[in-house]
Amino acid sequence: MSDDSETDAELEMVVAIVRPERLGDIKTALAEVGAPSLTVSDVAGRGSQPEKIGQYRGEEYTVDLHQKTRIECVVADVSAEDVVDAIAGAAETGEAGDGKIFVLPVSDAYQIRTGATGTDAV
Repeated sequence: MSDDSETDAELEMVVAIVRPERLGDIKTALAEVGAPSLTVSDVAGRGSQPEKIGQYRGEEYTVDLHQKTRIECVVADVSAEDVVDAIAGAAETGEAGDGKIFVLPVSDAYQIRTGATGTDAV
């Protein structure tokens, strides 16, 4: 799908699983580093954050899957390291459950509306 007109820039996807309440700060931080495009999903998961015991109508229950927000951002013009630093800085609370960030290579991209491929599609 690639053509010769695109640059040699590398496509990378930054995926972050973070606390939902930090989303606003993360969006602001990404815009400041020049990476305003992102996809956001609500997810549930567990890691080092401890489970919580709750009570509902007299019955005790355990919550071991915590609500999180998944942010995906494919970058070409901005370095993935800058995006990771922006997300980490905005998401950090210093407590267990702040989240994780993953950087993945992207082999190609295709923009449906324009037909652009590679870095031009991002």
